[in-house]
Amino acid sequence: MSTYSSKPRSRRRRNWCNIIRCSSSATTPTPLPPNPDKMWENVFMQKKEEESDVGGEQRKVPDLQTLFRRFWKVAAPYWFSDDKVQARLQLAAVFALTLGTTGISVGFNFLGRDFYNALANKDQEQFTRQLLYYLGGFAGGIPVFVLRDYARETLALRWRSWMTSYYMERFLKNQTFYKIQSQSIIDNPDQRIVDDLSSFTGTALSFSLTLFNAAVDLVSFSNILYGVYPPLFVVLLVYSIGGTAISVFLGRGLVTLNFLQEKKEADFRYGLVRVRENAESIAFYGGEGSEMQLLLQRFRSAFENLTQLLISSRNLEFFTSGYRYLIQILPAAVVAPMYFSGKIEFGVINQSVSAFNHILSDFSLIVYQFQAISAFSAVIDRLGEFDDVLDSSSSTSLSNPLEEICVTYKKVKYTPVLESNGSTPPENCGTLLEIDNLTLKTPSKAILVRDLSLVINDKDHLLVTGSSGSGKTSLLRAMAGLWNTGKGQITYYVKDDEDPLPLISSETPTRDIITDNNTNKEHGNPIKRNSRRTFFLPQRPYMVLGTLREQLLYPTWAEDAIPMSDSSTKPNGVLPFLMTAQNAENGTEKPRKPLTDELMKVLADVRLEYVLSRFGGLDSTHEWSSVLSLGEQQRLAFARLLLSKPELVLLDESTSALDEANEAHLYQQIAAAGITYVSVGHRRTLFDHHNRNLHISTMDPNSSQPNWCIESITPDSLYNFSKL
Repeated sequence: MSTYSSKPRSRRRRNWCNIIRCSSSATTPTPLPPNPDKMWENVFMQKKEEESDVGGEQRKVPDLQTLFRRFWKVAAPYWFSDDKVQARLQLAAVFALTLGTTGISVGFNFLGRDFYNALANKDQEQFTRQLLYYLGGFAGGIPVFVLRDYARETLALRWRSWMTSYYMERFLKNQTFYKIQSQSIIDNPDQRIVDDLSSFTGTALSFSLTLFNAAVDLVSFSNILYGVYPPLFVVLLVYSIGGTAISVFLGRGLVTLNFLQEKKEADFRYGLVRVRENAESIAFYGGEGSEMQLLLQRFRSAFENLTQLLISSRNLEFFTSGYRYLIQILPAAVVAPMYFSGKIEFGVINQSVSAFNHILSDFSLIVYQFQAISAFSAVIDRLGEFDDVLDSSSSTSLSNPLEEICVTYKKVKYTPVLESNGSTPPENCGTLLEIDNLTLKTPSKAILVRDLSLVINDKDHLLVTGSSGSGKTSLLRAMAGLWNTGKGQITYYVKDDEDPLPLISSETPTRDIITDNNTNKEHGNPIKRNSRRTFFLPQRPYMVLGTLREQLLYPTWAEDAIPMSDSSTKPNGVLPFLMTAQNAENGTEKPRKPLTDELMKVLADVRLEYVLSRFGGLDSTHEWSSVLSLGEQQRLAFARLLLSKPELVLLDESTSALDEANEAHLYQQIAAAGITYVSVGHRRTLFDHHNRNLHISTMDPNSSQPNWCIESITPDSLYNFSKL
C-alpha cells in the first residue's frame, strides 16, 4: 500500500492516485433516482445563500446521505450510457486483474513464510528453492500489477472523456452557461468541468477498487491471521476501530477547508484570466496597481485557507504517522511469546505481520485516506451542486407560462387567402415578427417596458431608442430568448420553404415551442437562433478561437470550419463521443458553404480587405479579439451577417465603434442584401437608415400607462436627438 502524503490535494488526478491504493473496483450501479423539477429562481437563491456561507468561511458540511446521493447522481450516468458495454467490459477486466493481484499477494505471504523458515533453519537447499520461487513469482506477478494499473487508468480516462462531453453538452444547452454567468448561480463552472471531473473519475474509480480489494483481502487474510493466533485478530479490530474514530475527530474540518481551497484558487486563477482578457482596458486606465491589490487579496485568501488546511493536515499526520509505524512492531510483539515458547516457527512471525498489515490496511482506509476522502468529498459536493444547476435548466419549461415571456416560431405558407373580414392574415403580409402585450421586468420584478405590441414586416426597419437603463437591450434579449422575466408573447413567422423548423399550427400551445428551452417539445427538434431566418448581432462581437476563415463562417458553418483534430489524418483510437457533433439543422441541409472568393469579397464589402495582407490570409490564426480593434471586430460581424443572409437581424449598438461613413456603408450593404433590421442605438445618424422609431422612456413606477411610442421616420419628421 502506498504511503499517505501530508500535502493538500493537487487538482491533477495523477497526484490523487499516488495517495490512494489502486487495487479495487466499483459496485454495481442501481437505477438513477428521478431529478427534482427545480426552478431557476429557487436555485439562484439557494446558491446565493451557499456562496454567502462560503464567503464567510461558514459553509455547512454536507451530510453523508447528501454526499452519497450526489456521488451516485454524478457517477451513474456513464455506466448506463451508449458506452456502457465497453465501460463494463473494461471494469470487469479491472476486477479480474484486481482479484489476480490479491491472489498473488496471498501467494507471496506463504512464500515469505517458507523463505524465512529456511533462513532461520539454515537450510541452504530450501532457501535456494524458495528464492527461485520468489524470483518466479516476481516475474509472473509484476506484469499483473502493471496491467491492473494501466487498465484502471485507461478506464478512468475513458470515463472522464465521456463525462466531459456529457457536462459540456448540458452546460452549453438551453443557454445554461449564460444563465449561470448572468445570475452568478455557482462559481467557476470551468474548473468543475476541467479539474473536478478529472479528480472525480480517477479518484472514484480508485476508491471503489480499493473497497473491493479490501473485501477480498479480508476474506483471504483473515483466515490466515485467525489461524496463526486468534487474539491477534481481536487486537487488530480494536486498533483499527480506535484509529478510525480518532482520525475522524482530528480531521473533521478538512472537507470544508478543501472545498474552500478549490473555490479560492479558482477565483484567483479567474482574476488572472480577466487581466489577460482586459489587458488593453486596464492599461488605458492605468489600473495595474488596483489589479495587483485585487489579485493579492484573492491569493491572500487562498493562502490563509491553505495555511489552515496545512495545520489540520499536520495535526492529523501526527496521529496517522504514529498509527502507521506502530503496526510494524505490534503484530510481532503479540506473537513473539509463542515463538519464544517454541509453538510457532520464525517464518510464521513474518506471515502474521504480512497478514496483519493487509487486514489492518483494509480496516484503516479512513485513517490512511482521510485527507484524500475529505478532498474527494469537496469534489463530489462541487460536482453535485453543478449537476443540480444543469438539471434545473432542463426543468424550467415546467414553470407557469403566464409568468414568462413566450418566444415562438410559427411556420407558415404564403397564400392569397383572406380572412373572413376581408383582411390579409399577418403571415401573408410579409410579417417577420409580432410582439403582443410584452411586459419586461428586471429580476427584482421592476417593470422596464409595459404592454408593448408591434409588428415588423419585411423591409420594416425599426430603430429602438431611449435613455440608458430604459430597457432597450433587455428588449433585444427578450427577442433572442435570453430574457424571460416578464410576460407576453413574441412570435417569429417562418416561411415554410426556407426555415428548417417543423410546421407549427396556430393551435399549438406556445409553451411547447418556447425557445428558452431551445427545443420544440412537440417535434423534438432543436431551435437554432442565428439560423437562416434571424440573426442577432451584439455590441461586442464574439471572436472564436481559430483562423480568419472560421471567424467569417461562425456560427452558420462553424462545424464545417473546425478541423476534427490537429493531425492531417483521422486519429486512431478516438472515442466516438469525442468526435465533433454534426449539426444537421433539424434534418435539412444548411445553406451552401461560401467559397474562398466569396469570403474575400465580403471582407471587401465591409472594408476589411487589408486584414488579409496584414495577417497572412484567411487561414492565419491569431487572438482576434486582441489584434483587431473593436471597430474592425464589428465590421467582421457584419461580414458574418452578409454571408448568412438572414431575413431579420437584431442589432444591439452594433456600429457603436465605427465612424459615421463606415456605419452608413454597412447599413447600405445589409439593406441592399434585402435584410430587415431592428437596431438599438443612440446616434442621430441611425435615423437615416430606419423608417420607424420605437422610443422607450424610463418607467414611472407610479404610472400604469405604457412607456413607449412608435412613430414613422420621414425626412420631415426626424427626431431631435438632443431631446431623446
